[in-house]
Amino acid sequence: MTISAPAIEMNGVHKWFGDFHVLRNIDLTVNVGERIVICGPSGSGKSTVVRCLNGLESHEKGRILVDGIELTKNRQSIASIRAEVGMVFQQFNLFPHLSVMDNLTLGPIKARGLSRDEAEARAKTYLERVRIPEQAHKRPGQLSGGQQQRVAIARSLCMEPKIMLFDEPTSALDPEMISEVLDVMLELAEEGMTMIVVTHEMGFARKAADMMVFMDEGEIVETGTPDQFFDNPKTERCRQFLNQILQH
Repeated sequence: MTISAPAIEMNGVHKWFGDFHVLRNIDLTVNVGERIVICGPSGSGKSTVVRCLNGLESHEKGRILVDGIELTKNRQSIASIRAEVGMVFQQFNLFPHLSVMDNLTLGPIKARGLSRDEAEARAKTYLERVRIPEQAHKRPGQLSGGQQQRVAIARSLCMEPKIMLFDEPTSALDPEMISEVLDVMLELAEEGMTMIVVTHEMGFARKAADMMVFMDEGEIVETGTPDQFFDNPKTERCRQFLNQILQH
């Protein structure tokens, strides 16, 4: 039996913005098919962790390996990793002047070398997956926020990534649109996609996560299974955070 290498390894990772020490000695291992939810107060470094994983931010100290490739400042290493890692942001980052279909086919044609027919067939498959196949020929501005975020997820899936990163994907959405995005993410989790999700949606976390990671002031303060984390947090800081967030 071969044991596959972890999907992601972060060893002793530090990051500064000027004098601000935003990540402090981050150690995190994510196995293939594992779903990690990162939570914590604003400014705790959660988004910086996921942005470091695909080279949107560079780390100053420590090692990051993604799918066995070491992430360095070398453009080739960043390009190799981005080819395997999908990212969904708070803002949808869709091209407003292109149709949904063109937003979805651009990457596979340019970066994966698919023909337009192959790319469109793949795009249709993933629009079905996120339950908006009828929106293919609209522009993003004609869609609701929840629909736009589902297009953004489909766009990432069209690259057939090995790992998906979600940076607070529902924080810009109206409350009634949140569940339609979380439902799509839950399905991905159930299908075994390797995922790291930064979110305050604790109901989703409890259902989808294999492991919870709680961050504060740039450090990982606590990790555990959802049951441990929610029912029996080990640190006072984590208890305070959960009391605050679960009362809302």
